[in-house]
Amino acid sequence: MRFILSLILLIGPVTAIRAQQPERAIKYLMQQQTESWNKGDLEGFMQTYWKSDSLVFIGKHGPTYGWQKTLDRYKQSYPDTASMGKLDFNLLELRPLSPQLYFVVGKWHLKRSVGDLEGHFSLLIRKVGKTWKIIADHSS
Repeated sequence: MRFILSLILLIGPVTAIRAQQPERAIKYLMQQQTESWNKGDLEGFMQTYWKSDSLVFIGKHGPTYGWQKTLDRYKQSYPDTASMGKLDFNLLELRPLSPQLYFVVGKWHLKRSVGDLEGHFSLLIRKVGKTWKIIADHSS
């Protein structure tokens, strides 16, 4: 009986740690996005997205499908570092939909010399192989 009780006490913390690992990985992904954006590196920023034609980005001009088309849209909308400004995210919710899929809601803010911008976003982030990738992005 003592063995079973010891096993239960050990499993509880391990399960809690495992549950936190995806959230930590997702927060790190968002940190990578921020760092790349703030360096003016759109290609680096896009490394957090699923490199697939099935990626979907929904913005004020409607849906864009595919990794390359999404990168092209970013390049068109933010042609230089002045228009990009400095990015900051505020994550409001990280909700697991399954062990391999998370729904993320947050707020973004761009501090720019040409005028600040801000809005909200919702993301679907899926574990692809050993890394987490954004597979759908709805930003406004």
